Amino acid sequence: MEIERRLIKECSIPVFHDDQHGTAIVVLAALINCMKLKKTDPASQKVVISGCGAAGSSIIRMLYAYGFHRIYAFDIDGCVDPDKADTYDSLKKELLQYVNLDHQKYANLAEGMVDADIFIGVSAPHIVTKDMVRSMKKGRIVFAMANPEPEISYEDIKEAGAYIIGTGRSDYPNQVNNLLAFPGLFRGALDAKATKITEGMKIAASEGIASLIEEKDLRTDYIIASPFDDRVVPTVAHAVGRAAEEEGVIRR
Repeated sequence: MEIERRLIKECSIPVFHDDQHGTAIVVLAALINCMKLKKTDPASQKVVISGCGAAGSSIIRMLYAYGFHRIYAFDIDGCVDPDKADTYDSLKKELLQYVNLDHQKYANLAEGMVDADIFIGVSAPHIVTKDMVRSMKKGRIVFAMANPEPEISYEDIKEAGAYIIGTGRSDYPNQVNNLLAFPGLFRGALDAKATKITEGMKIAASEGIASLIEEKDLRTDYIIASPFDDRVVPTVAHAVGRAAEEEGVIRR
């Protein structure tokens, strides 16, 4: 993260860490369509995220920017808590602008997942149980994406009654694959002669990916397009290029 930030500051060309922001873009795209299926809005959703590294921190920032403001983040040290800010490094302190805004004192991940609407895992294998999924609200959304082994298996999530399941794997429905983001994002940035990748361009990419599935065609096992869909790259590129123009990051 520190390397990427310095490169962005010092270079006049687009710089982008795919595993960090690409993952976040596709997670947001999938959740945009989940909100349509659930007929609800981001502000009403309690989101629990396991993992505060490169991918997790970018997911947190993008979800917050889109309107998900009830976010609770967990890492190996437990719940990210504003009252423990003195013990955090600078990168973790930044997350306090976006997470646990009501200062909840969750003892562990299991406690945090109670009554959650959405769980997103970018952390470690086998740390979530079926009972933890069952403790979430009805209409629960679970994206368990740790690789190569997820936080909880697809089969266990399904048995626990999740409404929508997303994984990082190609052998299950709803693969949250950053390949959906990167080629179109850079095609759009390069065509527009953008000097940087902005937050607005990332959100535009998410909205472009989400738009590939019409609302009438959405299903719990079809919330995100395939990377092999020929529409992905041009749709994302167009959305990103337009956002670059609007944000004034074009080299004239």
